[in-house]
Amino acid sequence: MKFPLMRNNILREDLDAVIEYLKQDDPILTNGTNVKAFEAEWSEWLGVKYSVFVNSGASANLLTMAILKIRYPEGGEIITPPLTWVSDVASVLQNGFVPVFADIDPTTLAMDSAQILNKITDKTRAVFLTHVQGFDGLTDELIEELERRKIPLVEDVCESHGATHNGKRLGSIGWISNFSYYYAHHMSTIEGGMVCTNDHEVYQQVRMLRAHGMVREMTDVDLRNTYQADNPELNPDFIFAYAAYNTRNTEIGGIMGRSQLKRLDQIVKRRTENLLRFLRQIDSTKYYTDFKLEGSSNYAFNLILKKPDDDLVQRLMQKMRESSIEFRRGSAGGGNQIRQPYLKGIVPEGHHLEFPKTEHVHFYGFYIGNFPDLGNDEVDRLCAILNSV
Repeated sequence: MKFPLMRNNILREDLDAVIEYLKQDDPILTNGTNVKAFEAEWSEWLGVKYSVFVNSGASANLLTMAILKIRYPEGGEIITPPLTWVSDVASVLQNGFVPVFADIDPTTLAMDSAQILNKITDKTRAVFLTHVQGFDGLTDELIEELERRKIPLVEDVCESHGATHNGKRLGSIGWISNFSYYYAHHMSTIEGGMVCTNDHEVYQQVRMLRAHGMVREMTDVDLRNTYQADNPELNPDFIFAYAAYNTRNTEIGGIMGRSQLKRLDQIVKRRTENLLRFLRQIDSTKYYTDFKLEGSSNYAFNLILKKPDDDLVQRLMQKMRESSIEFRRGSAGGGNQIRQPYLKGIVPEGHHLEFPKTEHVHFYGFYIGNFPDLGNDEVDRLCAILNSV
Protein backbone atom coordinates (compact mmCIF):
# COMPACT_ATOMS: atom_id res chain seq x y z
CA MET A 1 0.00 0.00 0.00
CA LYS A 2 1.63 3.25 -1.15
CA PHE A 3 -0.57 5.44 1.05
CA PRO A 4 -1.67 3.46 4.14
CA LEU A 5 -3.85 4.77 6.95
CA MET A 6 -0.96 4.50 9.39
CA ARG A 7 2.69 3.48 9.66
CA ASN A 8 5.52 3.58 12.19
CA ASN A 9 3.53 4.51 15.27
CA ILE A 10 5.58 2.15 17.44
CA LEU A 11 9.29 2.97 17.16
CA ARG A 12 12.44 1.10 18.06
CA GLU A 13 12.89 3.27 21.15
CA ASP A 14 9.49 2.12 22.47
CA LEU A 15 10.37 -1.52 21.99
CA ASP A 16 13.82 -1.03 23.53
CA ALA A 17 12.21 0.43 26.65
CA VAL A 18 10.05 -2.71 26.96
CA ILE A 19 13.02 -5.02 26.32
CA GLU A 20 15.13 -3.33 28.99
CA TYR A 21 12.35 -3.84 31.50
CA LEU A 22 11.94 -7.50 30.54
CA LYS A 23 15.66 -8.11 31.11
CA GLN A 24 15.11 -7.83 34.85
CA ASP A 25 15.32 -11.05 36.83
CA ASP A 26 11.69 -11.00 37.88
CA PRO A 27 9.75 -8.26 36.04
CA ILE A 28 6.17 -7.61 37.09
CA LEU A 29 4.00 -7.66 33.98
CA THR A 30 0.53 -6.87 35.27
CA ASN A 31 -0.73 -3.46 36.39
CA GLY A 32 2.12 -1.98 38.46
CA THR A 33 4.53 0.91 38.92
CA ASN A 34 4.84 1.82 35.24
CA VAL A 35 1.07 1.98 34.89
CA LYS A 36 0.91 4.33 37.89
CA ALA A 37 3.73 6.45 36.48
CA PHE A 38 2.05 6.66 33.07
CA GLU A 39 -1.24 7.73 34.70
CA ALA A 40 0.55 10.49 36.62
CA GLU A 41 2.53 11.70 33.60
CA TRP A 42 -0.58 11.68 31.42
CA SER A 43 -2.55 13.66 34.02
CA GLU A 44 0.18 16.29 34.14
CA TRP A 45 0.35 16.51 30.34
CA LEU A 46 -3.44 16.76 29.98
CA GLY A 47 -4.00 19.11 32.90
CA VAL A 48 -6.27 17.00 35.11
CA LYS A 49 -5.98 15.59 38.63
CA TYR A 50 -6.69 11.94 37.92
CA SER A 51 -6.24 9.37 35.14
CA VAL A 52 -6.94 5.63 35.12
CA PHE A 53 -5.25 3.43 32.49
CA VAL A 54 -7.47 0.73 30.99
CA ASN A 55 -7.17 -1.83 28.21
CA SER A 56 -8.96 0.15 25.45
CA GLY A 57 -10.78 3.32 24.57
CA ALA A 58 -13.96 1.24 24.37
CA SER A 59 -13.43 0.19 28.00
CA ALA A 60 -12.94 3.84 28.92
CA ASN A 61 -16.34 4.55 27.31
CA LEU A 62 -17.91 1.62 29.16
CA LEU A 63 -16.60 2.63 32.60
CA THR A 64 -17.63 6.25 32.08
CA MET A 65 -21.22 5.26 31.34
CA ALA A 66 -21.08 2.85 34.31
CA ILE A 67 -20.21 5.85 36.51
CA LEU A 68 -23.32 7.61 35.22
CA LYS A 69 -25.36 4.48 35.92
CA ILE A 70 -24.25 4.57 39.57
CA ARG A 71 -25.58 8.13 39.77
CA TYR A 72 -28.75 7.45 37.78
CA PRO A 73 -29.79 3.84 38.40
CA GLU A 74 -33.22 4.68 36.98
CA GLY A 75 -31.61 5.43 33.60
CA GLY A 76 -32.38 8.38 31.38
CA GLU A 77 -31.14 9.91 28.14
CA ILE A 78 -27.61 10.52 26.91
CA ILE A 79 -27.14 12.92 24.00
CA THR A 80 -24.96 10.85 21.70
CA PRO A 81 -23.19 11.47 18.37
CA PRO A 82 -24.35 9.64 15.24
CA LEU A 83 -20.87 10.03 13.70
CA THR A 84 -18.54 8.23 16.10
CA TRP A 85 -17.07 4.84 16.93
CA VAL A 86 -19.56 2.12 17.85
CA SER A 87 -18.39 1.86 21.48
CA ASP A 88 -19.75 5.31 22.33
CA VAL A 89 -23.29 4.30 21.42
CA ALA A 90 -22.84 0.73 22.69
CA SER A 91 -21.67 1.88 26.13
CA VAL A 92 -24.79 4.03 26.45
CA LEU A 93 -27.00 1.03 25.66
CA GLN A 94 -24.99 -1.38 27.82
CA ASN A 95 -25.63 0.78 30.87
CA GLY A 96 -29.36 1.07 30.29
CA PHE A 97 -29.51 4.62 28.95
CA VAL A 98 -31.38 5.84 25.88
CA PRO A 99 -29.23 7.44 23.17
CA VAL A 100 -30.62 10.69 21.82
CA PHE A 101 -28.79 11.73 18.66
CA ALA A 102 -27.89 15.20 17.41
CA ASP A 103 -26.71 15.96 13.88
CA ILE A 104 -23.18 17.15 13.18
CA ASP A 105 -21.53 20.48 12.40
CA PRO A 106 -19.67 19.93 9.09
CA THR A 107 -16.82 22.21 10.20
CA THR A 108 -15.90 19.88 13.08
CA LEU A 109 -17.81 16.63 12.33
CA ALA A 110 -18.85 16.71 16.02
CA MET A 111 -22.42 17.21 17.18
CA ASP A 112 -23.72 20.70 16.44
CA SER A 113 -24.02 22.71 19.68
CA ALA A 114 -27.43 24.15 18.80
CA GLN A 115 -28.75 20.67 18.01
CA ILE A 116 -27.42 19.37 21.34
CA LEU A 117 -29.11 22.12 23.31
CA ASN A 118 -32.39 21.53 21.47
CA LYS A 119 -32.34 17.85 22.48
CA ILE A 120 -31.98 18.46 26.23
CA THR A 121 -34.95 17.37 28.35
CA ASP A 122 -35.54 16.69 32.05
CA LYS A 123 -34.39 13.11 31.29
CA THR A 124 -30.97 14.18 29.98
CA ARG A 125 -28.21 12.73 32.15
CA ALA A 126 -25.15 13.80 30.14
CA VAL A 127 -23.85 14.98 26.78
CA PHE A 128 -21.40 12.44 25.34
CA LEU A 129 -19.48 14.46 22.75
CA THR A 130 -16.90 12.93 20.42
CA HIS A 131 -14.10 15.17 19.16
CA VAL A 132 -14.01 13.61 15.69
CA GLN A 133 -10.81 13.11 13.70
CA GLY A 134 -8.77 15.61 15.72
CA PHE A 135 -11.16 18.59 15.51
CA ASP A 136 -12.31 20.63 18.51
CA GLY A 137 -16.02 19.87 18.85
CA LEU A 138 -16.74 22.34 21.66
CA THR A 139 -18.20 25.82 21.63
CA ASP A 140 -18.22 28.33 24.48
CA GLU A 141 -22.01 28.44 24.25
CA LEU A 142 -22.28 24.69 24.80
CA ILE A 143 -19.86 24.64 27.73
CA GLU A 144 -21.56 27.57 29.46
CA GLU A 145 -25.09 26.28 28.90
CA LEU A 146 -24.28 22.79 30.18
CA GLU A 147 -22.68 24.29 33.27
CA ARG A 148 -25.73 26.48 33.82
CA ARG A 149 -28.09 23.51 33.51
CA LYS A 150 -25.75 21.28 35.56
CA ILE A 151 -25.59 18.64 32.80
CA PRO A 152 -22.31 16.68 32.77
CA LEU A 153 -20.13 16.83 29.65
CA VAL A 154 -18.30 13.64 28.75
CA GLU A 155 -15.55 14.11 26.16
CA ASP A 156 -14.49 11.29 23.85
CA VAL A 157 -11.00 12.35 22.77
CA CYS A 158 -9.95 8.97 21.37
CA GLU A 159 -9.02 10.45 17.96
CA SER A 160 -7.92 13.89 19.11
CA HIS A 161 -4.96 13.74 21.52
CA GLY A 162 -3.46 17.21 21.93
CA ALA A 163 -6.32 19.19 20.39
CA THR A 164 -7.34 22.28 22.33
CA HIS A 165 -10.25 24.63 23.01
CA ASN A 166 -9.31 28.18 24.02
CA GLY A 167 -5.83 26.90 24.81
CA LYS A 168 -6.99 24.09 27.11
CA ARG A 169 -6.41 20.51 26.04
CA LEU A 170 -9.55 18.62 25.07
CA GLY A 171 -10.25 16.09 27.77
CA SER A 172 -9.54 18.58 30.55
CA ILE A 173 -12.78 20.52 30.08
CA GLY A 174 -15.60 18.04 30.68
CA TRP A 175 -16.57 16.11 33.81
CA ILE A 176 -14.94 12.94 32.47
CA SER A 177 -12.93 12.27 29.32
CA ASN A 178 -11.92 9.14 27.45
CA PHE A 179 -8.79 8.47 25.38
CA SER A 180 -7.66 5.55 23.21
CA TYR A 181 -4.12 4.34 22.52
CA TYR A 182 -5.02 1.97 19.72
CA TYR A 183 -2.33 1.46 17.08
CA ALA A 184 -3.68 3.98 14.55
CA HIS A 185 -4.13 6.84 17.02
CA HIS A 186 -1.77 9.69 17.85
CA MET A 187 0.12 7.48 20.29
CA SER A 188 -0.17 3.79 20.98
CA THR A 189 0.19 1.26 23.79
CA ILE A 190 -0.82 -1.47 21.28
CA GLU A 191 -4.26 -1.58 22.92
CA GLY A 192 -5.18 0.83 25.69
CA GLY A 193 -7.26 3.72 26.93
CA MET A 194 -7.54 6.27 29.72
CA VAL A 195 -10.35 7.70 31.83
CA CYS A 196 -9.58 11.23 33.07
CA THR A 197 -11.32 13.51 35.56
CA ASN A 198 -10.92 16.15 38.25
CA ASP A 199 -13.66 14.51 40.35
CA HIS A 200 -12.21 12.61 43.33
CA GLU A 201 -15.27 10.38 43.74
CA VAL A 202 -15.24 9.45 40.05
CA TYR A 203 -11.56 8.58 40.31
CA GLN A 204 -12.20 6.17 43.19
CA GLN A 205 -15.15 4.59 41.39
CA VAL A 206 -13.25 4.13 38.10
CA ARG A 207 -10.37 2.47 39.95
CA MET A 208 -12.83 -0.02 41.43
CA LEU A 209 -14.82 -0.54 38.23
CA ARG A 210 -11.57 -1.27 36.35
CA ALA A 211 -10.74 -4.15 38.75
CA HIS A 212 -13.88 -6.20 39.44
CA GLY A 213 -15.36 -3.53 41.74
CA MET A 214 -12.79 -4.27 44.46
CA VAL A 215 -12.73 -1.77 47.31
CA ARG A 216 -9.01 -2.32 47.88
CA GLU A 217 -8.35 -0.52 44.59
CA MET A 218 -9.39 2.80 46.12
CA THR A 219 -6.66 5.23 47.10
CA ASP A 220 -9.00 7.02 49.52
CA VAL A 221 -8.21 5.38 52.87
CA ASP A 222 -11.24 6.81 54.66
CA LEU A 223 -13.66 5.47 52.04
CA ARG A 224 -11.93 2.10 52.07
CA ASN A 225 -12.18 1.94 55.87
CA THR A 226 -15.88 2.80 55.70
CA TYR A 227 -16.56 -0.14 53.37
CA GLN A 228 -14.60 -2.43 55.66
CA ALA A 229 -16.42 -1.23 58.77
CA ASP A 230 -19.80 -1.70 57.05
CA ASN A 231 -18.88 -5.25 56.01
CA PRO A 232 -17.04 -6.79 59.00
CA GLU A 233 -17.91 -10.34 57.94
CA LEU A 234 -15.95 -9.96 54.69
CA ASN A 235 -12.25 -10.35 54.03
CA PRO A 236 -11.14 -6.69 53.63
CA ASP A 237 -9.06 -7.64 50.59
CA PHE A 238 -12.13 -9.01 48.81
CA ILE A 239 -14.97 -6.55 49.20
CA PHE A 240 -16.70 -5.88 45.87
CA ALA A 241 -18.62 -2.61 45.80
CA TYR A 242 -19.93 -3.02 42.25
CA ALA A 243 -20.75 -5.80 39.81
CA ALA A 244 -17.93 -4.52 37.63
CA TYR A 245 -15.32 -5.49 35.05
CA ASN A 246 -11.68 -6.37 34.52
CA THR A 247 -10.32 -3.73 32.17
CA ARG A 248 -6.81 -3.35 33.57
CA ASN A 249 -3.81 -2.78 31.33
CA THR A 250 -0.27 -4.08 31.81
CA GLU A 251 3.22 -2.83 32.67
CA ILE A 252 4.18 -3.25 29.01
CA GLY A 253 1.38 -0.87 28.05
CA GLY A 254 2.50 1.56 30.73
CA ILE A 255 6.10 1.50 29.50
CA MET A 256 5.06 2.10 25.90
CA GLY A 257 2.73 4.90 26.94
CA ARG A 258 5.47 6.65 28.90
CA SER A 259 7.86 6.31 25.96
CA GLN A 260 5.41 7.62 23.37
CA LEU A 261 4.10 10.46 25.51
CA LYS A 262 7.57 12.07 25.34
CA ARG A 263 7.07 12.80 21.63
CA LEU A 264 3.30 13.33 21.51
CA ASP A 265 3.51 17.11 21.18
CA GLN A 266 5.93 16.68 18.27
CA ILE A 267 3.54 14.20 16.65
CA VAL A 268 0.62 16.62 16.99
CA LYS A 269 2.69 19.40 15.41
CA ARG A 270 3.68 17.27 12.43
CA ARG A 271 0.16 15.94 11.83
CA THR A 272 -1.15 19.52 11.85
CA GLU A 273 1.49 20.65 9.35
CA ASN A 274 0.48 17.78 7.07
CA LEU A 275 -3.20 18.74 7.31
CA LEU A 276 -2.55 22.36 6.42
CA ARG A 277 -0.48 21.32 3.40
CA PHE A 278 -3.24 18.94 2.32
CA LEU A 279 -5.98 21.58 2.60
CA ARG A 280 -3.92 24.16 0.68
CA GLN A 281 -3.72 21.86 -2.33
CA ILE A 282 -6.90 19.80 -2.38
CA ASP A 283 -9.50 20.99 -4.91
CA SER A 284 -11.95 23.10 -2.90
CA THR A 285 -14.46 23.10 -5.77
CA LYS A 286 -14.93 19.33 -5.34
CA TYR A 287 -14.05 18.69 -1.70
CA TYR A 288 -15.09 20.32 1.55
CA THR A 289 -12.24 22.34 3.07
CA ASP A 290 -14.01 24.71 5.48
CA PHE A 291 -13.02 22.92 8.68
CA LYS A 292 -12.51 24.52 12.08
CA LEU A 293 -8.71 24.36 12.30
CA GLU A 294 -8.09 26.33 15.47
CA GLY A 295 -6.90 23.91 18.14
CA SER A 296 -7.09 20.86 15.85
CA SER A 297 -4.80 17.85 16.19
CA ASN A 298 -5.37 16.02 12.96
CA TYR A 299 -6.05 12.29 13.00
CA ALA A 300 -6.60 11.77 9.27
CA PHE A 301 -7.27 13.70 6.09
CA ASN A 302 -11.00 14.07 5.62
CA LEU A 303 -12.14 13.92 2.03
CA ILE A 304 -15.79 14.94 1.80
CA LEU A 305 -17.54 15.83 -1.44
CA LYS A 306 -19.06 19.30 -1.30
CA LYS A 307 -22.23 18.09 -3.01
CA PRO A 308 -23.91 14.69 -3.38
CA ASP A 309 -22.58 13.08 -6.56
CA ASP A 310 -22.94 9.32 -6.91
CA ASP A 311 -20.90 9.16 -10.11
CA LEU A 312 -18.02 11.19 -8.67
CA VAL A 313 -17.90 9.17 -5.46
CA GLN A 314 -17.62 5.91 -7.42
CA ARG A 315 -14.85 7.31 -9.62
CA LEU A 316 -13.05 8.61 -6.55
CA MET A 317 -13.09 5.20 -4.84
CA GLN A 318 -11.88 3.51 -8.02
CA LYS A 319 -9.06 6.02 -8.35
CA MET A 320 -7.97 5.53 -4.74
CA ARG A 321 -7.95 1.76 -5.14
CA GLU A 322 -5.92 1.98 -8.37
CA SER A 323 -3.45 4.36 -6.69
CA SER A 324 -3.06 2.20 -3.55
CA ILE A 325 -4.59 4.83 -1.29
CA GLU A 326 -6.10 3.16 1.75
CA PHE A 327 -9.36 4.83 2.79
CA ARG A 328 -12.37 4.48 5.04
CA ARG A 329 -15.76 5.48 3.69
CA GLY A 330 -18.10 7.35 6.00
CA SER A 331 -15.31 8.90 8.07
CA ALA A 332 -15.44 8.11 11.81
CA GLY A 333 -16.89 4.70 12.64
CA GLY A 334 -18.06 3.96 9.11
CA GLY A 335 -20.61 6.74 8.87
CA ASN A 336 -24.05 7.11 10.40
CA GLN A 337 -24.24 4.77 13.41
CA ILE A 338 -28.03 5.03 13.40
CA ARG A 339 -28.06 2.85 10.27
CA GLN A 340 -26.34 -0.04 12.08
CA PRO A 341 -28.14 -3.33 12.82
CA TYR A 342 -27.55 -3.12 16.60
CA LEU A 343 -29.90 -0.11 16.77
CA LYS A 344 -32.79 -1.75 14.93
CA GLY A 345 -35.76 -1.88 17.26
CA ILE A 346 -34.17 0.77 19.48
CA VAL A 347 -34.57 3.76 17.20
CA PRO A 348 -37.63 4.30 14.96
CA GLU A 349 -37.49 2.98 11.42
CA GLY A 350 -35.98 5.57 9.10
CA HIS A 351 -34.58 7.58 12.04
CA HIS A 352 -31.21 7.93 10.28
CA LEU A 353 -32.82 10.20 7.67
CA GLU A 354 -33.37 12.88 10.32
CA PHE A 355 -29.62 13.61 10.32
CA PRO A 356 -28.88 14.90 6.80
CA LYS A 357 -25.38 16.22 7.50
CA THR A 358 -24.31 12.89 8.96
CA GLU A 359 -25.97 11.14 6.02
CA HIS A 360 -23.90 13.21 3.59
CA VAL A 361 -20.67 12.11 5.26
CA HIS A 362 -21.94 8.52 5.33
CA PHE A 363 -22.20 8.36 1.53
CA TYR A 364 -19.83 11.09 0.30
CA GLY A 365 -17.14 11.26 2.98
CA PHE A 366 -13.85 9.43 3.49
CA TYR A 367 -10.73 9.64 5.55
CA ILE A 368 -7.22 8.77 4.40
CA GLY A 369 -4.00 8.40 6.30
CA ASN A 370 -2.04 11.18 8.00
CA PHE A 371 0.89 10.23 10.23
CA PRO A 372 4.14 11.79 11.49
CA ASP A 373 6.51 10.40 8.88
CA LEU A 374 4.26 11.23 5.92
CA GLY A 375 6.52 13.32 3.68
CA ASN A 376 5.64 16.58 1.97
CA ASP A 377 6.14 14.93 -1.41
CA GLU A 378 3.66 12.22 -0.43
CA VAL A 379 1.05 14.79 0.57
CA ASP A 380 1.59 16.55 -2.75
CA ARG A 381 1.17 13.30 -4.71
CA LEU A 382 -1.97 12.44 -2.76
CA CYS A 383 -3.53 15.78 -3.62
CA ALA A 384 -2.58 15.48 -7.28
CA ILE A 385 -4.22 12.05 -7.50
CA LEU A 386 -7.39 13.14 -5.71
CA ASN A 387 -7.69 16.33 -7.73
CA SER A 388 -7.41 14.39 -10.99
CA VAL A 389 -10.70 12.57 -10.49
